[in-house]
Amino acid sequence: MPWIVAVAMFMLQLDGTIVNTAVPTMAASFQVASLSLKSVITSYTLGLAVFIPLSGWVADRFGTRRIFNLAIILFTLGSLLCGLSLNLPMLVASRILQGAGAAIMLPVGRIALLLTFPKSEMIRIMNYVIVPALIGPLLGPVTGGLIVHWMPWRMIFLLNLPFGLLGLYLSHRFMPEHRNPHIGRFDFRGFLLFGSGVALLSYVLEIFGKHFLPPAAIGAMLAAALILLFAYAWHAQSRRHPLLTLNLFGLRTFRISVVGGFVTRLGISGMPFLLPLLYQIGLGYTPWQAGLLTMPQAAAAIGMKLCTQPILARFGHRVILLLNTTLIGLTIMMFALVKIGTPVWMILSLSLLQGCFSALQFTSMNTLTFADTTDAQTSDASTIASTAQQLSVSIGVAGASLITGWFLGGIQHSDSHQLIPALHHAFITLGLLTILSAWTFTRLHPADGDSVSNRGTGRQRQPATTAKRGHFHRVQ
Repeated sequence: MPWIVAVAMFMLQLDGTIVNTAVPTMAASFQVASLSLKSVITSYTLGLAVFIPLSGWVADRFGTRRIFNLAIILFTLGSLLCGLSLNLPMLVASRILQGAGAAIMLPVGRIALLLTFPKSEMIRIMNYVIVPALIGPLLGPVTGGLIVHWMPWRMIFLLNLPFGLLGLYLSHRFMPEHRNPHIGRFDFRGFLLFGSGVALLSYVLEIFGKHFLPPAAIGAMLAAALILLFAYAWHAQSRRHPLLTLNLFGLRTFRISVVGGFVTRLGISGMPFLLPLLYQIGLGYTPWQAGLLTMPQAAAAIGMKLCTQPILARFGHRVILLLNTTLIGLTIMMFALVKIGTPVWMILSLSLLQGCFSALQFTSMNTLTFADTTDAQTSDASTIASTAQQLSVSIGVAGASLITGWFLGGIQHSDSHQLIPALHHAFITLGLLTILSAWTFTRLHPADGDSVSNRGTGRQRQPATTAKRGHFHRVQ
């Protein structure tokens, strides 16, 4: 079963890292400006933002296998339509369909894993899922560059079809069908409030700093997004079965992992946006060469995933998150040393360090999220965590862009001599922000997360899900 989820994640990760490479080629094909292809990226993000909140309820109501199959079908169909698109509006609509499939696929896959395996095995099971998925970022940038050089850009999307068919076959055969017989009625009003708020906030973050809308319009949209989210919070307090149970934030481990992970990801998420600028514009590497410089990060992440369980079992979540968050921040700041003439081995070494520390960080935060949740809370916890991660990535990219633009002094067309110092200042700023985010993990207790890390087996707490298994049943 973990390999089923791994195939889906590989497909999503490959698509996420391969599309950006083809943007100039797609723009030339449609005879539009490259900036117009920004909608191809934002439409996918909007699809994710709108449909992630829906994933938990539909999985509980209709079953994990059925909904996971539906998500794969949506993503694969969206990929096919992207490859067959005749114009930009058709491509944008197809990307929204892709985003809807991805938004449902990942949370439902994680829900199925959490309901199938005990928490004591969760780190090992997650590694089975993550390691194959990391091959996507490993191959994506280089593969995208080779495809647009040798083949039509449409192959970037059509490449998803065999993986989608394989994932659908495996899911139909082996994915368990978990349902919650006590699920309440769908909170349609809550879905409208929360989905609209998150979608509008994601859109504002995507266009922030692009200067094609006046600041007053962007400010109005930001205010509207926050009002919608606050309205949902008010609505959820008075409803017996809200779309997302915000009472989960009463659990210390859940609250710290989601809030701390959100802040920590801000700095980390900006790096994939800034590093290609440094390598291609600043240092003069070609796109495929820049892709090769990022490959050690994914390779190191794969290796680190094999070591995370013994590391967490030895030191615990609190020590690892405090120390590792600081090390990530220092590594980000060390990229400020990269300039014209920097040896390639130094760049590769920094990429390796970033991959190792990031992999350990994400595993630690993701497993801590579910350390003390019950089976009845699994769907809500997965949906909230996925939404927070998506927003942190959007804010991180927007923030990295604004910080770099600030240090550029408003220059729109910069050369390497202007861009490299601005990027160096951005790396230092993001690194400091990441180091400061370590403070959020000081509220953890030494034993927090032991139920998933197997630390201190002799005093290990009983997994919280054991007493609540009756809330779900498995349909053969």
